[in-house]
Amino acid sequence: MYRADKRSIWSSIDKWTVLIYLLLAFFGCLSIYGASYDFDHPGFFDFTQRSGKQIVWLGLALCIGIFILLIDANTYFSWAFLIYFGMIGLLMLTVVIAPETKGSRSWLVLGPLNIQPAEFAKFATSLALARFMSSYNFNLNTSKNFMPVAGILFLPLILILLQNETGSALVFFSLMLMLYREGMPGIILFLAVCFASFFVVGLRFSETYIFSTTSVGQFVVLLLILFVVCGMLLSYRRDEQAVKFLLIGNLGLISVGLVLNAFNLFVFNLCYLQLALMILSSFYLGFQSLKYRTYTYLLIGLFAFTSAGFLYSTDYAFNNVLEPHQQIRIKVLLGMEDDPSGAGYNVNQSKIAIGSGGFLGKGFLNGTQTKLKYVPEQDTDFIFCTVGEEEGFVGSLIILALYAALLLRLITLADRQRSAFSRIYGYCVVSILFFHVFINVGMVLGLMPVIGIPLPFFSYGGSSLWAFTILLFIFLRLDADEQQRR
Repeated sequence: MYRADKRSIWSSIDKWTVLIYLLLAFFGCLSIYGASYDFDHPGFFDFTQRSGKQIVWLGLALCIGIFILLIDANTYFSWAFLIYFGMIGLLMLTVVIAPETKGSRSWLVLGPLNIQPAEFAKFATSLALARFMSSYNFNLNTSKNFMPVAGILFLPLILILLQNETGSALVFFSLMLMLYREGMPGIILFLAVCFASFFVVGLRFSETYIFSTTSVGQFVVLLLILFVVCGMLLSYRRDEQAVKFLLIGNLGLISVGLVLNAFNLFVFNLCYLQLALMILSSFYLGFQSLKYRTYTYLLIGLFAFTSAGFLYSTDYAFNNVLEPHQQIRIKVLLGMEDDPSGAGYNVNQSKIAIGSGGFLGKGFLNGTQTKLKYVPEQDTDFIFCTVGEEEGFVGSLIILALYAALLLRLITLADRQRSAFSRIYGYCVVSILFFHVFINVGMVLGLMPVIGIPLPFFSYGGSSLWAFTILLFIFLRLDADEQQRR
C-alpha cells in the first residue's frame, strides 16, 4: 500500500456510488415512515417513532462514513487482523452475556442502544480475508492457504450460530463468490450447488413413496448422484467406457428392481439396491484410480460415497439442527405444508400487500395492508412489501434497479483496483450486498425461506445501517486511495 495525497480525497471518491447509497437510504426512510405510520403521531421527524429514529441512525451513519473517508487507507490494511480479532472477542462476549430476544442472544444492550455485533462482523471478516489473501505469492489452491482462509470465514459464522442467528450466519457463505473470483476451483461451487439440490429434492419428496417402500426423494437423489458422477468422468477423464459401464450396470439393475416391485414379485426398498450399487461403483472407481495411477477416479468415487452419506444425514440435520420454526418455514416454502395462519403468515400477507399494489401502487401512505399492520416486521425484514404496495411494480422495479446499479458499479470499482487488498475487499462487499438483496427480496416474494436478514440501507435499524455503511465506505476510501495514486 502507498500513501496517497489527502488533499484530493474528496475529488477521488466515486460520486455515483455515494449517490446511489443516499438514494437508497432516503427511499428507505420514506418506506419505513409508510410502514410504521401512526395516525396519532403522523410527523415524519417524530423521533419517538421509527421513521424519526431512522433519520437519526442515517445522520450518524453519514458521520461514520465521513470519518472513515478521513482515515488514511493504509490503516485498514494495517489494522485488518486487529479489527477482526476484536470483533471475534465481541461475538464471544455476546454469546455469554447477551439477553435472549425473540429466541436469539445476538443483541448487546449498551445503555439506550441495542447493538448487534453479527452485523459488524461482516466488514471485519472481509478486511481479514483481504489482508491474508493479499500476501505476497498467495495461492488459494494450496492447503496451507485455503485452510486459514476457511478458518477466518467460519470462526465468526460458528459464533453467530451459537447466538441462534442462522440468517446472519448464512450471509458469510456469500463470501464464496469472492473466493471463486480469486481463484477457488469452480468445482467447489458446483459441489455446493449439488449438495443444496440433494437436500432440497431429498427433503421435498421424503414423505412421498412408490410401492409403499421407496422414498421418492431418496430414489431421485441417488439417481442424480449417479448422473453427476458420470458427468464428472466425462468432464475430467473423458472415459466414455467407464460411463457406459456405470450407466448400463446401475440403470439395468434398478430397472429390474422396478419391475419386481411393480408386479409384486419381490417388494423391497429400491434405495437399498441403489446404495449397494453405489458402493460397488465406488470400488470400481477406486480400481480405475489404481489402474491409471490418478487420484481423479478416487475423488469422484469419494464424491459418490459422501453424497450418499449427506443424503441420509439431511434428515438428522433437518430434525435436530434446525429450530422448529425454521423447519416449518422450509416445509411451507417447499410446499410440504400449508400454514397460512402460522409459519406462512408473514409471506402470505407480504404477497397480498405486494399484489394489491398493482402496476403503479396505491400511493404513498395509502397502503391498506401496511397501515393495518397485517404484515409482521414490515419495516425491517419485510420492508420491500411496503414498496410493492405503495409504489407498485414500477416503484419496486426502480428500487431493484438502484441495487443492480450499485452492485454493477462496485464490481467496476473492484476490477480497477491494482492493490490485491482493495480488490478482494471490494468483491467481499459485492458478495455480501448481493446475498442480502437476493435473499431478502426472494424471502418477501415467497421464493426463499424466511431467515430474517435486512435489506441493505433500507430496513429499519441502526446496527444494520451502520454496518452496511462501514462496509461500503471502507471500500470507497480504498478506491479513492487507488485513484489518488494514478
